[in-house]
Amino acid sequence: MSKMYNLQKVKEISGGDEDFVKVIVETFLQEIPPDMQSMKLAIKNDNHKMAYQFAHKMKPNLDMFGIDLLKEIAAMEKWSDTNRPTTAIQGQLDRIVATLNAVIPELKQDFSL
Repeated sequence: MSKMYNLQKVKEISGGDEDFVKVIVETFLQEIPPDMQSMKLAIKNDNHKMAYQFAHKMKPNLDMFGIDLLKEIAAMEKWSDTNRPTTAIQGQLDRIVATLNAVIPELKQDFSL
């Protein structure tokens, strides 16, 4: 079964140091869940600026872990510069949340965390 993430970039950064890979994974697992919750809350409260900040903050981590959400994050950033209602971005938010809710337990299991 294929993974929802890809550690190729993480391993390149680590230079083969498996302990460093584990630290990067641990940091991801500490930062992404609260950022995702904050982004959800920002959208619920129609706070475009805060939604942008959390989407932008999450983007490099998602890219580094090969998580296919960059289109959704870009849409979130673009939405943040508009006056469009939250319903306009809800589909992208749902995909981000669903994907991360699948990736997080995979990483925890794969790294025994």
